[in-house]
Amino acid sequence: MKNLIAGINKSFENRIRLGIMSILMVNDWVDFGELKETLGVTDGNLASHITALEKEKYIQVRKAFIGKKPNTSFQATSEGKQAFQAHLNALEALIKGM
Repeated sequence: MKNLIAGINKSFENRIRLGIMSILMVNDWVDFGELKETLGVTDGNLASHITALEKEKYIQVRKAFIGKKPNTSFQATSEGKQAFQAHLNALEALIKGM
């Protein structure tokens, strides 16, 4: 019997990281405030999960100014998109019992 959880990516086990990647998979760039509001998390909580995904090179960070206000936004990298899709495929296989 094959190991049904072998393809599950530990980086995406947390619901907040799962949410971050889900949002970034369907949007080009998303700013910190929008992620925070959509996921309903605190600044610190979101920042720690962003850092973990950035460390894995699954997301990239863009810092800019809009007027005089700093703006940080995020985008899934190609590597991140591939890893997340593989994770979703593994979850689907697990659900189907393949």
